[in-house]
Amino acid sequence: MALVTKQRILELILVFLILAKASCDTKPGCPQNCGSLSIPYPFGTREGCYLDDSFFINCTRNSTAPNSPIIPFLRRGTVTVLNISLDGELVISFPVVSDCYSSNGSALSNNNFTDYWRLNLTHFYISTKNKFTAIGCDTYGYLWGYVPHKEISTTIVGCGSFCSSVDDIKTNDGSCSGIGCCQSFIPNGMSGFKIGTLSVNNHSTVHAFNPCGYAFVSHETYKISTVDLKNFTNGTTGVVLDWSVGNQTCEEAKRNVTGYACKANNSECYNSTNGLGYRCKCHSGFQGNPYLYNGCTDVNECNMEPSPCSKICQNSPGSFKCSCPKNFEGDGMINGTGCHRKGKYNDNLILTIALSVSLSMLALLVGGLYLYSQFRKRKLIKVRERYFRQNGGLLLQKQIAKHDGSGERATIFTAQELKKATNNYDEVRIIGKGGHGTVYKGILLDGRVVAVKKSKISGQIEIEQFINEMTVLSQINHRNVVKLLGCCLETEVPTLVYEFITNGTLLDHIQVSQLSWPIRLRIATETAEALAYLHSAASPPIIHRDVKTANILLDDNLTAKVSDFGASKLVAIDQTHLTTLVQGTMGYLDPEYFQSSQLTEKSDVYSFGVVLAELLTSMNAVSFIRPEKQRNLSMYFVSSMKEGHLPHILDKNIVNDANVEQIIEVANLAK
Repeated sequence: MALVTKQRILELILVFLILAKASCDTKPGCPQNCGSLSIPYPFGTREGCYLDDSFFINCTRNSTAPNSPIIPFLRRGTVTVLNISLDGELVISFPVVSDCYSSNGSALSNNNFTDYWRLNLTHFYISTKNKFTAIGCDTYGYLWGYVPHKEISTTIVGCGSFCSSVDDIKTNDGSCSGIGCCQSFIPNGMSGFKIGTLSVNNHSTVHAFNPCGYAFVSHETYKISTVDLKNFTNGTTGVVLDWSVGNQTCEEAKRNVTGYACKANNSECYNSTNGLGYRCKCHSGFQGNPYLYNGCTDVNECNMEPSPCSKICQNSPGSFKCSCPKNFEGDGMINGTGCHRKGKYNDNLILTIALSVSLSMLALLVGGLYLYSQFRKRKLIKVRERYFRQNGGLLLQKQIAKHDGSGERATIFTAQELKKATNNYDEVRIIGKGGHGTVYKGILLDGRVVAVKKSKISGQIEIEQFINEMTVLSQINHRNVVKLLGCCLETEVPTLVYEFITNGTLLDHIQVSQLSWPIRLRIATETAEALAYLHSAASPPIIHRDVKTANILLDDNLTAKVSDFGASKLVAIDQTHLTTLVQGTMGYLDPEYFQSSQLTEKSDVYSFGVVLAELLTSMNAVSFIRPEKQRNLSMYFVSSMKEGHLPHILDKNIVNDANVEQIIEVANLAK
């Protein structure tokens, strides 16, 4: 009878320990789950169970039926929560947007704009683990994000996806590179967004196999398939949010002892890397919930399978110690020397043998390190030589030799020169990032300050075309075009070197500074002269293909410099146009080029007209903050002129110091 009683007591103790362990992540007396979702503190489902209103999980049924499923909603909205992690991540369900059309091009449904902007995402930021994806063969997807606590609080991400037949998808490897689907990275610090889709021809030319376009944000890997083009069945995707506590740093939060969220004794604080606020974690050797008193408990390493010790293991708070039994020696570690019996050899003999072995090993180590260093140097040289030949270095040297007497020639830099110039590509030297690469500030050995563009790895480069463009662009000598000084061909993707322009972009100055009308007029004139030079004086002619205020740099004297020829195309003298994959920036893209894919000099002229409109109005080319009829500046500008409302949209700061006739002439030119 006593034995049965003791056994029953042990069973009750075991059950109690299991329950205590299961509830250690929540406050005492608070629900641990909402349906199948675990709710760790600082999150909670009722008052007193969460840290503040930002971490409230509204646990409710999705209908009045008694057996309807219980759904966890974020705060008091309609966003479904899929998972919560104490590592600072929360996964929500987000809808896929679409626009569908009949065979004659008429709209069947219009779910092409999802508004999550009004969701109050305090302490929650969109994780950069997500990607923005658009699917379709006649689809342009865009994402408009909100970046709080910054002077320019909005950001636009977008991409175009096109194809002419199902065979285009079958020959693709499933990657979203613009054929059938496209993807863009999510910028850091974004706490809200809207997504939408647009169609050029209402899917009329591809309706047989792709009647709809789709767009979504997700952290899951996606590969395109022909089935998805016909009918993409996923209604929602999982989006990762980064959450943090408050809007203070760890140092600031620790000053308020009562409000400091890291309550556990063996916990520590670390600042959020995405937005404001901080998070908590248990010290190394401890586990649990750092937001609760006594929430971080010791990890008993001695009970782990396999044990870290070969013989004796002694656990201690946050650590452990391995040792050996009597008559054994060693560190006792499984991954160390372990434990072995003590020998009975003469100590001097053991010392002699150990010293001899040590000296031999040292000699082998020194020799091995020397041989290894020589091997690495030779291998690195061979790799650089291979990249140099692969990237057309020999062909470029011949082209340089042809122009040796012209006074203008490209310089072929070594990888070591640019590595030293950028301090081994130090992040402090970064002056710009784009979809095709990162730009660093560099200082050459002769003291010249340059801009070094390190491209991202993409597909196989067409070597002869690259060398031809490199040779031609390096010979451009115009005061209003950023000079291409040379390149480095010893890396997998060639690195370009440009002259360094010190005073930012025209876009920066239009948004945050007061440029007078004479300066704006001079910048417009200089930009027009640069484009005229590229179209008419350069041989062969060059179409820039991405003219915008962000690609017009200004030096200390506010002189305009047209930059970023990453999308440019050379035009043969006997050609009137080029047929290319559509590329450009939303709001500046020539509608005729967008629909026909035929690139001409008129495409640059259209984009320049948008730049003139920005100089006159100080408005962005595209802004979803403005009313719907005003979102596209080019359309809004033309309609305002037709209706005689030009004075209403002009920047008031330039009206007072400008010649009215000049403004009207420039406005007509932009139109």
